[in-house]
Amino acid sequence: MIKNYFKIAWRNLIKNKFSSFINIDGLAAGVAVALLIGLWIWDELSFNKYHQDYDRIAQVMQHQNFNGEIHSDKAIPLPLATSLHNTYGKDFKYLVLSSWTNPHVLSFDGKSITQSGNFMGPDAPNLLTLKMNKGSKAGLRDPFSVLLSASVSNAVFGDTNPIGQIIKLDTINVKVTGIYQDLPHNSTFSNLSFIAPWELYADAEEIKNAETDWNNNSFQLFAQIAGQNTMSDVSAKIKDIKLKNTGEQGNNLQPKIFLQPMSRWHLYPEFKNGINTGGQIQYVWMFGIIGVFVLLLACINFMNLSTARSEKRAREVGIRKAMGSMRGHLINQFFSESLLVVFISFSFSLILVQFILPFFNEVTDKKMTMLWDKPLFWLIGIGFSLITGLIAGSYPALYLSSFKPVKVLKGNWLQDYDYRVNLSWWIFIGAGAGALMITLLTVSFQAIKAGMANPVKSLRTE
Repeated sequence: MIKNYFKIAWRNLIKNKFSSFINIDGLAAGVAVALLIGLWIWDELSFNKYHQDYDRIAQVMQHQNFNGEIHSDKAIPLPLATSLHNTYGKDFKYLVLSSWTNPHVLSFDGKSITQSGNFMGPDAPNLLTLKMNKGSKAGLRDPFSVLLSASVSNAVFGDTNPIGQIIKLDTINVKVTGIYQDLPHNSTFSNLSFIAPWELYADAEEIKNAETDWNNNSFQLFAQIAGQNTMSDVSAKIKDIKLKNTGEQGNNLQPKIFLQPMSRWHLYPEFKNGINTGGQIQYVWMFGIIGVFVLLLACINFMNLSTARSEKRAREVGIRKAMGSMRGHLINQFFSESLLVVFISFSFSLILVQFILPFFNEVTDKKMTMLWDKPLFWLIGIGFSLITGLIAGSYPALYLSSFKPVKVLKGNWLQDYDYRVNLSWWIFIGAGAGALMITLLTVSFQAIKAGMANPVKSLRTE
């Protein structure tokens, strides 16, 4: 019986090619837009989740009071790491000092390339949960070593085994002790092409001079908390550690050390007067609302187009009832047709997204892929198709199937209908104006974001 329902539904689609095309094409376009926005939101919300225990990893930061206004900064003094290790070592699993990410020249056998990397403490591979292709995570314990990403290793050595090879990092000879998988694009450390030992960096004279200087805020410190500790508890313990080690300047600046969880680095990077106010999360909410709005418009459009053919289907209902068809059979038939159209639209939207995604990645500076292996993706997609199909098919299934054959065949079935609506031209103008407004708002927000990120560059390109 179910097979017959879908067979008849398919024949109706073929018979009414033009209206079927508009129905399927309109819904597929709306679903494709919503899918693209959903993929972008998923990428944003999964930022840094590549790193195991990312909810227990933090960057050590500080608040300082400058003329009554509190500034929050990632840069910390070098002796803070030693002091935290000696005083609160039990509260941390790892404490990793790091330089800032800067370009350096890697040279081997007459070939030189410039890549960005950090000088980091020996526990960095464990804190970042690097996945090693070759070598060992312990490789950084050799002060004249280097860990390379897989892409850099391939660019420098090709098919040659890189482990044990001597390369030049700027002007220093170092030994390759490990190759790790490239970090994903949605990681704060995505451009970490190599990691060199902190000891190699600390050997410079200016770094040695900073080892006891609590007022030289020039370094980064990452941490992973231990045991059952919470970020807030550890932050409360360590907040005054710098204040206790600085003199009069410390009393003026009132420095407070705190932990900023990795889970908030990307979406909540902004601070205002010492309070973590947000950041990228506002764009996640904005585009999420736009995606839902677009999806609703597509669904409403699909339902309206299904309803628009009601008169023709009403005559069909009258004929089929006159020939003895039961109302339950008609209900199942209409729901089958609606579900078939929705699932075809969903399938086309997947093909459309797969085709558009490379261009969308270029526009958004992402490296997103379809979530084929995520059960949640299929659950949402199939669930949406079922709900949309059932709602869109509810009008013909429940209302048209209730008509009396005599009234329908005489052509006066709408005379007693209390909810007829006359569509006016302003409805279409309003829909167009709404779409234009959404476009302008989106472009404006992106322009404002770019200008705030780099106002000088933004003005130069105007």
